[in-house]
Amino acid sequence: MKRTNVVLDEQLLSRGKKLTGIKTTKGLLEHALKELIRRRNQKRILELKGKVKWEGDLFQMRKMRIQ
Repeated sequence: MKRTNVVLDEQLLSRGKKLTGIKTTKGLLEHALKELIRRRNQKRILELKGKVKWEGDLFQMRKMRIQ
């Protein structure tokens, strides 16, 4: 764990808490950091579009998943 002091915009914190339902500042900041990381990872995956050669039958894979 890292401990630090920061000055934050109270209106921004209040709005974030209201939108997410998260009650604590620590919880809100952790949520925001996780969301940032998740979105960046998604963006990196999307950048692979058209660069990865894949051979397979998507219909068959989905059919197997249902069974």
